[in-house]
Amino acid sequence: MEFIEVRKATTKDLSTVQRIGRETFFETFADSNTEDDMNKYLEDSFNDHRLTVELSDPDSLFYIAWEDESPVGYLKVNTGSAQTERQDEKALEIERIYVKSSHHGKKVGQLLYEKALEVAQQQHNSYLWLGVWEKNPRAIRFYEKNGFVAFDKHTFKMGDDEQIDIMMKKGL
Repeated sequence: MEFIEVRKATTKDLSTVQRIGRETFFETFADSNTEDDMNKYLEDSFNDHRLTVELSDPDSLFYIAWEDESPVGYLKVNTGSAQTERQDEKALEIERIYVKSSHHGKKVGQLLYEKALEVAQQQHNSYLWLGVWEKNPRAIRFYEKNGFVAFDKHTFKMGDDEQIDIMMKKGL
């Protein structure tokens, strides 16, 4: 593996976040969803307006994993009102850890997770939490390996399809 650097993203990185977000989400979930649902989700979640708002939100932080000058993954974490399901002020939500399929197994996801853990510790959060699709065993194993345990479930809307996410958390 080449050297991977994790850098904080700003609104200046909008096109990079948009590109890597769409690419990694499509690679991970396209085979399990309809084309219409996938297109709707990608447009709703990664359009210029929405990403500008999210990148500008002080309660959301984005980090991009770079291999040389190529983005290979990214992390999005939320606190406070930016959490997708508000837990509490002591929590940090990992909303996304997405890694290009070409870099699966190369510790990029681990580096991004470690950045989330570092942010949580700096902010004196009590725990990390996230939602992971019940049909994504690779991600579930990754989080379990890092000490997360399931505590609930919630519905995730993928286009017109309602899917189930396992809610997991890890105390700090």
